[in-house]
Amino acid sequence: MTELPLTTLTRVRRGAHHQRTDRAALYDIVDNALYATVAIVRDDRPVALPVGIGRDGDDLLIHGSTGSDFFRRIAAGAALSLTITHLLGLKYARSLFDSSMRYRCAVVHGVASVVAPDEKESALLALGEHLMPGRSADVRAMTAREIAATMVLRVPLAEASVKDNAGSLVEVDDDGEDRAVWAGMLPLRLVAGEPITSPQTAAGTTVPESLRRAAARIAASGTA
Repeated sequence: MTELPLTTLTRVRRGAHHQRTDRAALYDIVDNALYATVAIVRDDRPVALPVGIGRDGDDLLIHGSTGSDFFRRIAAGAALSLTITHLLGLKYARSLFDSSMRYRCAVVHGVASVVAPDEKESALLALGEHLMPGRSADVRAMTAREIAATMVLRVPLAEASVKDNAGSLVEVDDDGEDRAVWAGMLPLRLVAGEPITSPQTAAGTTVPESLRRAAARIAASGTA
């Protein structure tokens, strides 16, 4: 597995010692996320939108409506930046200046490509499996009309930066601060609640095992 290249866009300048250049770290952040924020410049203004994601090898998959101006511009070759952040906790130092966060994040830069029509259904299934593992076996197949109305894009994971400060210290010895002031960590994690059945669902319909598996995955990772 190759290292992530350091470029003018991907080199971390603040807290550079927290930068990771191994692809395993990037893939771990992607694979434990359900969404990312995608940003482009549209009509001389920055625009950022959250999108569901999934990974296919060295590419990130995103999808949206074929009628979306945002996605059409990306499909036409607009440069994009995509960000994923896992917030792990709040660092309570003895001053607001030194207080901070623990997190793992990835920022991807590049130009997306449109998934070919004959590959679109399998790409959508890959996305669905990432977001809702096993759900495709519970529901009807996608229709040709639904597939045609959906645009799927590949974002290469070629130029990306990863920053991981999960092990960063809250404070250091002999910093001159008042030790009578509480300092420490407030850990944060994502949790899945109990499933809520739609009122239109037939009485007696059980919650599918796929939903339980999705909840268990979130519980195991604690991130999204």
